[in-house]
Formats: sequence, structure tokens, C-alpha cells
Amino acid sequence: MKKTAMTTLGLLALGAGFLFGSVANASPEEDQKSFQTFFKERFASTEFSDFQNGVYSIHPDSRKQWESIEDFPPYELAVDQGREIWEKPFANGKTYADCFGGELSEIRARYPYYNAEKDTVLTLEADINDCREANGEKPFGWKKGAIAELSAFIAYEGRGKPVQVKMPETEKELAWYDKGKQFFYAKRGQLNMACADCHVYYSGRMIRSETLSPALGHTTHFPVYRSKWGSMGTLHRRYAGCNENIRAKSFKAQSDEYRALEYFQTIMSNGLAFNGPGARK
Repeated sequence: MKKTAMTTLGLLALGAGFLFGSVANASPEEDQKSFQTFFKERFASTEFSDFQNGVYSIHPDSRKQWESIEDFPPYELAVDQGREIWEKPFANGKTYADCFGGELSEIRARYPYYNAEKDTVLTLEADINDCREANGEKPFGWKKGAIAELSAFIAYEGRGKPVQVKMPETEKELAWYDKGKQFFYAKRGQLNMACADCHVYYSGRMIRSETLSPALGHTTHFPVYRSKWGSMGTLHRRYAGCNENIRAKSFKAQSDEYRALEYFQTIMSNGLAFNGPGARK
């Protein structure tokens, strides 16, 4: 029995390896096409646009529960608190709007993106704290609290905007993309698992009492209010939790590893729409 299970797992991994890869050699455009085609075929009854809703796009019973929660969303208070943070001037009289500029509704859709001057991937949360420090304020903590509330407000104002991360072209952009891609598919931890094991190869299957969500659309609905947390949390807080679940050492929020992973995952979700903040179990 054990041998059969291992054989099945090996064949599944081999098939997925064939699908994605030229995982090592494919271009970002080829990766994106293969990635999205995989989920379209695996969950053929799910409209492409609905993948922004995570597991609720593929699991009818969970969707009904989620839709009832959305009547009185648990993130509503965080959005209001985030609005207050956004509108409160810094000690020097300037505001977040002075940093971000443009239309408030357009901000969420800018992220993540590669910044050539800093040679890094910038996330919404990274730019929030950069703005604070540039105006003489202390940075927020990265995973929850004020940064998740402000991020929730910005995400709420930007709902419906398309995910359209610029495809990496330069050598340095591609290096960040490849770093995120490698992280997504690499095995780690005592359980020897990759992000792709749960959210690509076994997406839609059960683990304990939960259905594994498809990776397509993972980044569209953050930050989220998780019932397990009893609070809002950023995407990098969730990344840390996933690493801990497979008994791997987690990286710090906004580490190069997690920024690259967010960059890769969001590129894979190009064509969907941002719909954060979200509510999850």
C-alpha cells in the first residue's frame, strides 16, 4: 500500500514536472500560460475570474458559508481603521497620499513590482513603511495590526482592478522571478513539501478537514481576516504560517524570499482582479 501511494505520488509529480517544465527553462509567459491552463482544466466548471476567491471558487459548501460571512464581513472594522490611518497626517503635516500619489483606487493594482533603483521587489506593505520612515515615523510591524488595516483599506478601495504585473524582461527582473519560482516549487521542512504540492498537485483535495485551495488567485484577496487568527493578517504572515505547517523554518516578513514568492505568484494570477481584503477560515 505504501509503495503504491509513493508510486502514485511520484507519477503525479512527474506529470506536473512535465507540465511546468520546463520549470527551469520556460519563460515567464510560458509559465503563466501553463499554470493557468492547468487550473482551468483541473477545475473546468470554475469560471476563470472566480479563481480570485480561492478555495470558495471550487468548493460549493465552503462557498455558501463564506457568502453568508460576507453579509457582515469581519474585515469591515479593519477597513474603517485603515481609512483613519490613511487620513491622519504625519507629524510633519504630510500624508500617505503624498507618498503614493495618483488615484487611491489605483494603488493596490501597482503591486508587487520590481524596482530597478533598489534592485528589489516592492510590495504594498514595503512602500507603506518606506513612506512612514521617509516622513519621520516609526515603521509598523509587518504581519498584523496597523499595517494590515491600512493595507485592507487600500485593497478595498482598489477592488476590481486587474492583476497585471509587468512581465520580467531584464536579467535582474528575471533573477527575482526565478527566485520566487524556485521557492514555490522547492521542497523544504521536515515534511519535505513545496507550495506547489498542496496548492497545485493536490489542490481541491482534503487535508485533515480542509480543502486545499488552488494557487491561482492566491495573492488577489490579501490582507485577510482569518478566523484562526481572530484578526487581519498580511500575505507574508500567511507565508510564514504555511512554512511552519510543514515544519520548515519561516523567513521574516518582507524577506527577499517572500517578496520573490509574492512576485512570482502574482504574475501567475495576471488576468484576474484584486478583491481584497478577504475573509478565510
